[in-house]
Amino acid sequence: MSITSPSYVRRHKAMLAAVAIITGMLGTATTAVGASASARSARSASSVEIAFKKKKPKPKPKPKPKPKPKKTTPTTAPSTTPVTDLTPPNASVGITEEGSTLLLPLFELWSDAYHQQYSNISVTPGGGGSGKGLSDAANGVINIGASDAYLSSSQVLEYPGLKNVALAISAQMINYNIPFLKPAGTHLVLSGQVLSEIYQGKITEWNDPAITALNPNAIIPSLPIVTLHRSDSSGDTFIFSSFLSATDPNSWGNNIGYGTSVSFPTIPNALGENGNGGMVSGCQATAGCIAYIGISYLQKTQAAGLGEAELVNASGNAELPTAASIAAESQELASSTPANETLSMIYDKAPGGYPIVNYEYGIIPPKEPDANTAAAVRAFLYWAIDPAKGSSPTFLNQVNFQPLPTEVADLSDKQIASITN
Repeated sequence: MSITSPSYVRRHKAMLAAVAIITGMLGTATTAVGASASARSARSASSVEIAFKKKKPKPKPKPKPKPKPKKTTPTTAPSTTPVTDLTPPNASVGITEEGSTLLLPLFELWSDAYHQQYSNISVTPGGGGSGKGLSDAANGVINIGASDAYLSSSQVLEYPGLKNVALAISAQMINYNIPFLKPAGTHLVLSGQVLSEIYQGKITEWNDPAITALNPNAIIPSLPIVTLHRSDSSGDTFIFSSFLSATDPNSWGNNIGYGTSVSFPTIPNALGENGNGGMVSGCQATAGCIAYIGISYLQKTQAAGLGEAELVNASGNAELPTAASIAAESQELASSTPANETLSMIYDKAPGGYPIVNYEYGIIPPKEPDANTAAAVRAFLYWAIDPAKGSSPTFLNQVNFQPLPTEVADLSDKQIASITN
């Protein structure tokens, strides 16, 4: 091969470029010999430079401190961090619970399962209505009061140290008994305004224009409406009257209001019933009835042949109380829940939310009678809100409840940890 041939020149220049880079004697490839050869040589030299150039060592990053492991079952902690007992004391302890009939079916499931796991702990559930649960817990008659209603500001002032601890999320159905409603299985659409006028005696027939306008595809018979309400002090009355107050503030809100007991207007065809069970049986026996019933009685209302209404929410959408619609409403408000967990979730603007949703509360006395009882109540309630235990689908699905969102369960955990004797 001639030393003047183009191929020899290209190879020779590439070698010179590599040597120049390694030794540091030359910064770039030399320019030489013709325009086309020079360009090709420069590209070759650049490639060799990249290949041979010595990389500067990267500084070693400072090691990150290892995160401290989270304690899921703490036994000790600084005084600023609440500690909740995970297991009950070894002593035999009896825990009494009374109140909400909406929450009662879940407490019955919980008490059996907990006693099977801890045979020395007995939880005795009872009904009587949320008002009874509130008053008996406030007066120290029971260890846990069950309530669909949160503590009022006056109750908080009257009973310092009384706690309402959120345990789960429930909803309230509007049920009816309308023979010959067509098509069969129709879910009537009702609004809070219409319900307010029904319970005030302003709408008295099922085929009233206000009802038929909401249900253009339904054939509704001419039938007198019979309103059922709770005769006992009830959390269901609290959340139902809260819904009517929110949706009809000028009439129901100003004139009647809300509470566990309200003065329902005196109207023809009105009946009082005791407990959710009484509402189911009373409505089943009364053609034309309308009733508000806790969702833990869903299967019983279905067995009784009662219809279930879709309710119009604050976004104007009609929804049934399903797992999805209850979760949509509660998730919208979870971050607004204060430390004492006193919060109304009635008639919020979640587009797919069901408008009558509430926290189910354990009402805890300011002091339990002794250290063992306090420890047992703490352990039981912590078990109840644990999503792998009492708040697992095994229990909640049976009563159509939803578990607390994580941030709300954390608030409950802190309140439970403060239970003392």
